[in-house]
Amino acid sequence: MTTRRGALAGLATLLAAPAVLAQPAWTPSRPLRMFVTYPPGGVTDIVGRISADALGQELGQPVVVENRAGAGGNVGMQAALAAPADGTTLLLGTVAMFGVNPILYANSGVDGVRDFVPLGMLGEAANVLSAIPTRLDVRSVAALVAEAKRRTLTYGSVGNGSSSHLSAVLLLKSQGIEATHVPYRGSAPLVTAMLSKEVDFGFDTTATSTAHVQSGAFRALGVTTARRASSLPEVPTMQEAGLAGYALSVWFGVFAPAATPAAPRARLAEAVARIQTPALAEKLRRAFVDPLTVPPAELPGWFAADAARWQQVARDAGIGLN
Repeated sequence: MTTRRGALAGLATLLAAPAVLAQPAWTPSRPLRMFVTYPPGGVTDIVGRISADALGQELGQPVVVENRAGAGGNVGMQAALAAPADGTTLLLGTVAMFGVNPILYANSGVDGVRDFVPLGMLGEAANVLSAIPTRLDVRSVAALVAEAKRRTLTYGSVGNGSSSHLSAVLLLKSQGIEATHVPYRGSAPLVTAMLSKEVDFGFDTTATSTAHVQSGAFRALGVTTARRASSLPEVPTMQEAGLAGYALSVWFGVFAPAATPAAPRARLAEAVARIQTPALAEKLRRAFVDPLTVPPAELPGWFAADAARWQQVARDAGIGLN
């Protein structure tokens, strides 16, 4: 049985071999399938279709997107595992599937680190910490923290254990404050609640927050990523706002089943690297996603460290469904 450590070590060896990447011996002879674990129309689906189109042109075969939503990505992961591991099966991976799901769905039978290997990162979105000005008149993270020490605040998220929930947990834990959590069933209900002034503040991605920040309905206090979001360049990072070490990225990447042979893996990893062009970057930015490139030799360690960071935040929050 392949272990997490063995899978990562094997990937490191593969990606660190320039000769293998320089002269790929495999090309797909039929269309590829990319499993996207969220419904059509959302940011994950958009990123999947942008990358599928680019990979299809690079590989000389169509890459067909298949949406398999449910259980925070586990349904799509299971579908990808059941498909042939011959190089024609891809998974559009998100941070939730590898960083949060192992805590939320501990008995699902799917282990992202064990069962899949990362071929390359595509982009990242920030969660935006937004206050509702007419309910909580603060203009900085420090002011929000000070207010939370004076009275009990209420915050919303897109659901228990979601990246927006854990972004808030890290804020509260790092500052030694408490607030009442109100989980909603996705971004649309959360945005509606925030616009209706049901909560004092909330975290949600740049994709759903940017327009409301620009309109003045939300007041953005910080973004969770280590760098500023291109869609909200005037908003500081949480680190810039005074929270040392705070960095949580909602990332997207391309994965393959761990059972995929070495030659297809190498060719697919090369293809993911080659599609990282200015044209792709501009398409991602239009979807409120900033390009994210991780050097192949650093990818296994980067992936493992980021997953571990999210899992620790989830453990600190005492989150779990089974």
